[in-house]
Parts: sequence; C-alpha cells; structure tokens
Amino acid sequence: MNGIKKDAPRILVIRMSSLGDIILAAPVFRNLKARWPAATVDLLVKPQFLGAASKNSFIDNAVVFTGFFAAVRAVNAGGYDAIIDLHATLRSRLICLFARAPLKVRYRKASLARKLFVDFRIPSPALEKHTLDRYLETLAQLGVPVVHAGPELGDWSRGARQAELSPGPLKICLLQTAFLGDCVLTLPLLKRLREILPGARVSVVTRPETAEIFASSGLPAEIIEDRKKTAPSGLGEFSRLTRELAGRGFDAAIIPHRSLRSALLAWRAGIPVRIGFSSSAGSLFLTHKVPFSWLLHDVERNLALLSPLSSDLSAAFPGMRGDSGAAARLALPPDVKAGVNTGSAWPTKRWPAEKWGRLIRLLHAGYGGKVLMVGGPGEKEWNEEIARLAGPDICLNLAGKTSMPELMESIRQLQVFVSNDSGPMHIAGALGVPAVGIFGPTTRELGFFPYGKRSRVVETQLACRPCALHGSKKCPRGHFLCMALLTVEEVFAAARAAADSSDKITRETT
Repeated sequence: MNGIKKDAPRILVIRMSSLGDIILAAPVFRNLKARWPAATVDLLVKPQFLGAASKNSFIDNAVVFTGFFAAVRAVNAGGYDAIIDLHATLRSRLICLFARAPLKVRYRKASLARKLFVDFRIPSPALEKHTLDRYLETLAQLGVPVVHAGPELGDWSRGARQAELSPGPLKICLLQTAFLGDCVLTLPLLKRLREILPGARVSVVTRPETAEIFASSGLPAEIIEDRKKTAPSGLGEFSRLTRELAGRGFDAAIIPHRSLRSALLAWRAGIPVRIGFSSSAGSLFLTHKVPFSWLLHDVERNLALLSPLSSDLSAAFPGMRGDSGAAARLALPPDVKAGVNTGSAWPTKRWPAEKWGRLIRLLHAGYGGKVLMVGGPGEKEWNEEIARLAGPDICLNLAGKTSMPELMESIRQLQVFVSNDSGPMHIAGALGVPAVGIFGPTTRELGFFPYGKRSRVVETQLACRPCALHGSKKCPRGHFLCMALLTVEEVFAAARAAADSSDKITRETT
C-alpha cells in the first residue's frame, strides 16, 4: 500500500470490545494523530464501552455499533479514507467488505495459534508477539511511523473535571493503606502534588508498617496511622479514623487505593473533594473519577489522579533520605553488591528455591562478597533453605532482622537487586538500584513492574498469564510453568544487563 496522501484524512478504527482491548489500542490512536495532527480519528465501538472511548484524548468521535446494517451505513456516511480493523472477527471483516473506504487494513489476530496452545499446549512463534505489537503493525500499511510504542500518561485524560478547591491554605489528605509496593509507587504522586499545590498541607494516611516509606521522602506534613490490621475492632478503627479525619477539616482527598473502605472513609469524614479511580470499589463515594488503565505503570496511573488539579502530570521518584543510624546498625560489608528478595506473601510468586540457590552462587561469583538476602519474619525459614542450597559463606541473610529504614539502607548500596514481584523490588527502583523482577502469575502489563530505565522483567509468555492480580496459593492449572520455565541463566543475564546499563535512572538526590 502507498499510504494516505491527505493532510487531514478521516480514519475509522474498529475495536468494538472489550474494555481492555480498547485501552490497549491507545498507542494506535496517538500515533495516527502524531502523523496527521489534523486527522479525524473515529472508533467503532459497542454502546457499553462508549464511556471509555469518550475519555481517550486522541479519538474524535465514537461510532456506536447498534447492528450490522446500521454500522455499514454509518461507516459509509462517514466518508473515511482508511479503516483499521483491530477487531478481526467475521462481523468486522464483513463491515470492511461493504465499506467504501479506499484503504482497509487488519491486524493479525493469531486466534488459531492461541487456541491450539490453550487446548493442546502446541507452541507457536505467533504467540511470542504481544497483541499491542500486532495492533501497531497495521500502521506501517498506512505509512504511519510508530513513535509511541506503548500506553502513555494522558491517553485517557480527556474531559477530566477540574476540582474546585476552597481559597486559602489547603489541607489535602492522601489515603494509601495498601501493600508496601503500592506505597512506594505512590511517592511520585505525593511529590507532584506538593509541586502543584506548594502551599498546601499534605497529610498521608497509611499503615504503621509503611509509614517510614512516606516519612523517608520528607514530603508529608504529617502521617496519620491506620491500624486496620492490628486494632481489636475493624469497625472501631474505622470510626476512630473517621473522627480524626473529620476533625482535621481536609479540603480534598486523593485516593489511589481502590478499596470500598478508603472511599467510604473519605466520604464519612466529610471531605468535600474526593478523587479516586473509576474502577474503585467505592467509586460511588467519589466526587471525581479518573479512568484506570492496567497498561500504564502504577506510578503513572497514580499520577493520573492529579488530572482534576493539573494538566502537567510528570514526576520522578523523590529523593529518599538516607538513615545514617539504620546504616550504622546494619554495618554491611562494603563488598556486598548484589541482593535478592526470594519471598512473597503469595506462594505462586516465589521462584523455586533451588533456582534461587543457583542464582545466588552466580551472583556471588560475578560480584564478589556475600549476596544480601532480605525478607520479612515469615520468610526466615524459606530464606534459610535457599541459603543452604546456595552453599556456606555465600549469603548474608537478613530476613526478619530489619526494620523498614534498615531494609531501605541495606538495598541502597547494591549494584543490582533481583526480586520476585513484591514490595522490596519497588524500594530498589525508588532508590535507583537496578532491579530485576521475576514475574510468574502476574505480568508486566498489570503495571507493577520495577520502575526505572535500568530495571528489567524476566517472564515466560504463556496464555494462562496473568492468573491473578496479586498471586495465589497454588497454580490454577497445576503445572506452575510460569516459574518453572524461567531459567537461572536468563535471570542472571538480566541482572548483568541491568547493572551494566549505561542509562541513568531519573531520580533526585538529597
């Protein structure tokens, strides 16, 4: 094909469902607009996904699919110069057949290869290519260069209703009471919030065990502890915290935690502006709902929560202050340069112990010194078994022996850190330490991969992944191939590549 010759072409993209696939197609819309800023880019979509389509910053109009013949009439009435079929079903093929557009392109779905693999475990090279890559391949047939290869912040920010805050000194509450990694990935949001509203007093509500993550940034005016996991009564703690927040007179609450409890807490406390994700279980109690995209990194998703306050959502990790006292208590030997986090709260997110043992031996040989092992109190026995498999005098096992400041200081001096998909991996990324994430039941596309240009993800492409958002107690299919197929050699190679990379992570020093 020779591509489109017009400066302002009319282009229709067919992607009628589902929500995840429509969101995945965002780079296609962005690239079309980058090639032809004056182009009209429309989307043929089912009615139930019209709301999502209207949020995309690069879609001009949504053509609602109400039936085959109505769709054909609407497409021909649109006078399109090109049609991009990202649906690739019999129905979308027939619509293209009857459409009068001079250019028609379609993505390669590989549905047969996927079915053969799922039903009979027959592998195919076609499955090694991500659906997004196949979407983007269609652009070459129109002469459109791929400038934007993945989802980006701002893809779904159109029409974000601006929050009206009261004049005068503001009091802002950031509610984040989720896991350790979630709290670490909230820090750029906190940093940008302080930049947008420099005169505001920002308080952070978090659990006692994650309070030090926020304190180390130096950004909150105060930290309010939510003792929901340790209080004698969950309802009693909710009531106590509601009274405390109500008494502070907050003007707005930013809620990255997508739980019913967090949204309900802000509502019950009478906070007038409550900003959270549209997919939150408590979205009913929010005043401003921001679209949630799985395909962005969690850092960028969190930054999107500031769209009702600002159009500039860029931010880096804030500098995380060192703790000389914690470093002195640890007194780590200076030759400790490689570290691992072998544990996880979810058994399926743990790479097998014997593989960790072999990897640690390679890290010891490659970096010299003992290999640091971190972990919580519940992972002591697991780490001890791995240390035994690694061999004598190779490991420095600190599992269950560090406070949060000590954990952070132990990771800070490393040249590389290898971890299962868990909180310490995100601490390494926030500190600028090259991190390698071993992903099994979860995938990079969920957005929780290690942050930073020098970090890497090692994973096996299987049709059954992801099987869960966080992990599970056992493999639903019974084979655990997502971890069993990951080799020690490829994880070690990723560690060397991360450590040897000349790219510098964007971070601040204090």
